[in-house]
Amino acid sequence: MLRSWWLAGLATACGVFVVATRHSSWVAVVEFLIFMALAVLVSPLVFPRSLTAAQAQERSARDGRPIVYWRPGCPYCLRLRRRLGGRAGQVHWVNIWRDPAGAAAVRAVTGGDETVPTVVARGDAAVNPKPDWLLQRLTA
Repeated sequence: MLRSWWLAGLATACGVFVVATRHSSWVAVVEFLIFMALAVLVSPLVFPRSLTAAQAQERSARDGRPIVYWRPGCPYCLRLRRRLGGRAGQVHWVNIWRDPAGAAAVRAVTGGDETVPTVVARGDAAVNPKPDWLLQRLTA
C-alpha cells in the first residue's frame, strides 16, 4: 500500500518544504498548490477503484470490458486515464503494485517485464497502447 503512495508523499513533502523556506507567502502558497496538484495526479486517487486480477478477469469474461493493468506514478497510465475521461468506468483497472497476480499477468503479456499500461481487450493485448486503440474497443 505504501508503495502506491510514495510519489504523492514526496510531492507533499516538497510542498511543505517550499512553504517552510519561502519568504514570500503568496509565492509559497502558489508553489504549494502546484505540489499538491502533482501529488493528486501521481496518487491512486485519479483512477477508478482497482480490482484484483482475478476479479477483473472474471468480470471481463462476463461483461466483455477491457482490463487495464496500471501503477501509480506512471505518466503513460495517467495519459490513458485522462484520455478516457468519463469512460474510465467502463474499464476494469488493476493496480499491479497492489496485486501480485496482476503483475504476473503483465509479465506474461510483455515477455517478463512490468511495462504499464498493459491492456487486455477481447483477447487482444497491447502494451502502452494509444488511447484511441482502447477507445475503439469501448465503442465496438
